[in-house]
Amino acid sequence: MGEQARAEPTKAAKAPKSAQPAKTAKTAKSAKPAKPSRPESQLALVRRARRINRELADVYPYAHPELDFENPFQLLVATVLSAQTTDLRVNQTTPALFAAYPTPEDMAAADPEALEQLIRPTGFFRAKAKSLLGLSAALRDRFDGEVPGRLKDLVTLPGVGRKTANVVLGNAFGVPGLTVDTHFGRLVRRWKWTDQEDPEKVEAEIAALFPKSEWTMLSHRIIFHGRRVCHARKPACGACPIAPLCPAYGEGETDPDKAKKLLKYEMGGQPGQRLRPPADYPGSPAAPLGAAG
Repeated sequence: MGEQARAEPTKAAKAPKSAQPAKTAKTAKSAKPAKPSRPESQLALVRRARRINRELADVYPYAHPELDFENPFQLLVATVLSAQTTDLRVNQTTPALFAAYPTPEDMAAADPEALEQLIRPTGFFRAKAKSLLGLSAALRDRFDGEVPGRLKDLVTLPGVGRKTANVVLGNAFGVPGLTVDTHFGRLVRRWKWTDQEDPEKVEAEIAALFPKSEWTMLSHRIIFHGRRVCHARKPACGACPIAPLCPAYGEGETDPDKAKKLLKYEMGGQPGQRLRPPADYPGSPAAPLGAAG
């Protein structure tokens, strides 16, 4: 989950007081959590999970969807395009796409080859073009050209599963949902909130740990942390602000100086994934497609 009339809902968290992330890691070497001597009770798990969420809210008060969009249709299309690529590459591709096809009716009538060429930078462009043509036609024919605001309707659209539907519901309609992408799944398993691999089972088990009102922002915080600090191959454990709460501490680099070099995006002093980030984002915008550097 590279990392948008404006459809973005009001943020659940307040903007940071300064242009820097609210928390930085301290001496994570001394923060190694103790191994539990007995299995964790459900109550203890809920308390630990909610404490991690509160800590992440302090670290990422500006957490947000990292796809540029201006309405539900644009978010739906961008989310479909984000499969197997970065949000950055999608954000660099969609300005020309939406200029050519601003509505479902326009996209449904698109020449397939022309559409493929516009979305080619996102990869798997033939399959994605087929999904975009199908979902646009479905919106035109079955939903009067409007993106539906219900999960059961969204998942009937070509190329749209629960993850995509929850992204659209949470960020375009303000309907709480959990976005179980690869980052989300990896982190909740590292934190031992669940041992499930199937996304729907992960979604169900994590949903049971938090009030529904937290689901959308929890997703943003976890995905932010996964992209910036808790990487798949080499987590920056020594620069992780929630290291004392993490049962997987030590799987990555624990030396604070070395770990700091692993940080990405605004945490590492680099541009983010959005060309048009929210006003409270403490990093710099990404460059358009083809820009130098």
